[in-house]
Amino acid sequence: MIHLLSLITFIPLVGALVVLCLPKDGRRPIEVVGLLATALPLVLSCWLYAAFDCSDAAGATMQFVERHAWIPSMNVQYYLGVDGLSGPLVILTALMSLIAMIASLGIKERFKEYVFWFLVLEVGMLGVFESLDFFLFYVFWELTLVPMYFLIGVWGGPQKEYAAIKFFLYTLTGSVFMLLAILALYFQADPHTFDMVALMKIHGSLSLKFQIIVFLGFYLGFAVKVPAFPFHTWLPLAHVEAPTAISVILAAVLLKMGVYGIMRVSYTMLPLGFEWFLPILVMIAVINIVYGALCAMAQTDMKKMVAYSSINHMGYCLLAIAGCSATGFSGSLLQMVNHGIITGALFLLVGVIYDRAHTRDITVFGGLATRVPVYAGFMSLACFASLGLPGLAGFVSEFLCFLGAFTRWKYHTAVAVVGILVTAAFFLRMIEKVFLGPLNNRWADLSDMNARELVSVVPLAILMVALGIWPKWALGMMNATMMHMAGLFK
Repeated sequence: MIHLLSLITFIPLVGALVVLCLPKDGRRPIEVVGLLATALPLVLSCWLYAAFDCSDAAGATMQFVERHAWIPSMNVQYYLGVDGLSGPLVILTALMSLIAMIASLGIKERFKEYVFWFLVLEVGMLGVFESLDFFLFYVFWELTLVPMYFLIGVWGGPQKEYAAIKFFLYTLTGSVFMLLAILALYFQADPHTFDMVALMKIHGSLSLKFQIIVFLGFYLGFAVKVPAFPFHTWLPLAHVEAPTAISVILAAVLLKMGVYGIMRVSYTMLPLGFEWFLPILVMIAVINIVYGALCAMAQTDMKKMVAYSSINHMGYCLLAIAGCSATGFSGSLLQMVNHGIITGALFLLVGVIYDRAHTRDITVFGGLATRVPVYAGFMSLACFASLGLPGLAGFVSEFLCFLGAFTRWKYHTAVAVVGILVTAAFFLRMIEKVFLGPLNNRWADLSDMNARELVSVVPLAILMVALGIWPKWALGMMNATMMHMAGLFK
């Protein structure tokens, strides 16, 4: 289809502009526009999935390419395309944006502005995964920053202003280093270009010193987004203070931008710098896995616990990348997709109980399985998927991550397995304290999930099971590209 990627990316922007023209008192039209502007990109993403060429020959090529001169004097192009690395993340972004918009229908205050900023945020996220020109990539990367600042700072919790500022400053600082790295690559190329595909082919002419310096610039930008230790401290606060739907987007999509950047840019464009950094990267991955799990174990706030579990699960992605194998790359990408689905569901479910009980403290509940059985069932399913129970999506991706890393990093991988045990411990403890035992009479009148909440959670629950039983639905799209990427590392 002509201009498929442009339609996927900019339909939400059209929706945002339409929302601006609607009266703020007319909530129903704003809801309809918001839902349509997020549903249409998902429909088109499904079309993209159906038309995607998964053959081995397609592994090294970009598909659905759109390329036009934009700023000729700087050789800047409007250049979009997807492959087996970016395609699954585009589909994940479209899916989670619609799910989060459905969850956002519960927002009471300043709904018009909320929908506007949400749709602008979706444009930025989709653009990051589709851009093949560094100038365009950076524009979309920065475009996600302002909407997130307002969505947390206006509609967040008691410490929303502090959380929004911390998120903004951390991300902006990383972005400055990334911009310097982009400019270094631009001026090193002959002729000067921001074309990411062309820049992937010039690494043979780049010295080790240059690659190390530029790699570190990119890494600082990407590591903040992952978030990789020690740049992780903004994440728990942002998650706790953000409204439920924005926590979903933050965990499901924004964190993936960092790992995607490492795979798309740092690995393919700067292989010598990447190889030099590998021993440090694998150590950071192990710290993320073990430290994130132990911090989650120490939490009594359900939302903060899930936030720290995201640090843990992003560590699996970094560990898999450090393996530099097709298995590891596939595991990392599948882990990103599965983490987005599972943790998105967990944040939605934490929001369900918070809307009713106005607390997330696991120590004040007890016996809720008898009072809210549907909620208990979905929460248990999401927890089991997150801790890697066989038959559910989390198991497949975590297994591939460890398998891909083990050949190169045996001892580090053995230590990282501790993270799985701790993850199982804190999720099982939460299930026990919240759902098992005698019912706390304080919650005797608690109501089960309503239709809107079920509509947002049920599709994610189905995907958790489907991708656990038949992961080929996702892996088939990735394999050719991951095999090609593994062949680049010598």
